[in-house]
Amino acid sequence: MIGPYAFKLFANPRAGTPGLVVLPDRGFRRARAAITGWTDYVPTPLHLLPTIATRAGVAKVGLKDEAGRFGLGSFKALGGAYAVAMLLANEFSRARTAPADITVTCATDGNHGRAVAWGAHRLGCRCVVFVHETVSQGRVDAIAAYDAEVRRLPGTYDDAVREADRVAHIENWFVVSDTSRPGYTEIPRDIMQGYRLMAEEAADQWQGAQPTHVFIQGGVGGVAAAVSAQMRARYRPVSKLPAPKIIVVEPDKAACLLASAELGAPTAVPGNLDTMMAGLACGEPSLLAWQELERGATAFMAVPDDAAIACMKLLAALGIVSGESGVAGLAGFLLAAGNPAARETLSLGPESRVLLFSTEGATDPALYARLIGPSTTPALP
Repeated sequence: MIGPYAFKLFANPRAGTPGLVVLPDRGFRRARAAITGWTDYVPTPLHLLPTIATRAGVAKVGLKDEAGRFGLGSFKALGGAYAVAMLLANEFSRARTAPADITVTCATDGNHGRAVAWGAHRLGCRCVVFVHETVSQGRVDAIAAYDAEVRRLPGTYDDAVREADRVAHIENWFVVSDTSRPGYTEIPRDIMQGYRLMAEEAADQWQGAQPTHVFIQGGVGGVAAAVSAQMRARYRPVSKLPAPKIIVVEPDKAACLLASAELGAPTAVPGNLDTMMAGLACGEPSLLAWQELERGATAFMAVPDDAAIACMKLLAALGIVSGESGVAGLAGFLLAAGNPAARETLSLGPESRVLLFSTEGATDPALYARLIGPSTTPALP
């Protein structure tokens, strides 16, 4: 259906081995209760794609569409805004610190910063967001629309992460990062617990026999780890079948999770990470995410930008708006489905049922127009 394009697939030799409980279920229950109580909360839709399923040689394909999430255009509101709410509540409980006296900060490729800015705006605290040099002006403007201060700096996303940490330490700000590291895990854990709601909704909406495969975007690994944990929590207790296979998909120019899987330890990848899939342009994995994925992921894939563009056009023809990072899972699935060796490695066959996540809409409308065409360009959500 797309391609052919070169891709890389690595079967995880540690899949299914015992490991740490990174995301306890009680934390998810707390996140679910909070987020579902927010004004304007509604589950995002799950689209069935029968034509794609038939042409890919599987029984069923479902696509969870996050373009409408809280009007922010991506799933990130489930994590960043929830983490801000938890932080403010904890600081008030601990020291009676009012939101107006707190500054939150983060680094972003666009969507996470917008979610943090939205959360700060709705709860009344200051927000400063660091972006690297290739983040589009449209994404910067979308963050600034929520009264956040945006600071642009040279380098990559990972450079922006380090700068946000450095300034926060000097200024006594609170970092709300979706990237965890030794000594900084609780806020990223809250973010990942929020992300699990997306996977829970998808499972609620899925009809019939459970999914056999889930293809999910990589990045630093937070959303992939959240989906992995929720699929296992949802399906293992109620089914004699194993939990769905989790296949993590990254840009081939920023495949830090695949590199980590190959080496058996968290690994940074070098270079300027110049992938069009801006939300996945991450060179260093999140510690917590890796602790889940090193045993929870069945396989890791790296796909080229051209495959993502082809998938954006494919979905646009079906009336579904998905941004360049939002289609990575679909790209991985279609490339694997069209390759006999990959089908065998992943046990993809006529009875397979595949769950995908379109994690963003057209969060950069100008880029979407350039890639897809102006006739299908939506307004910024």
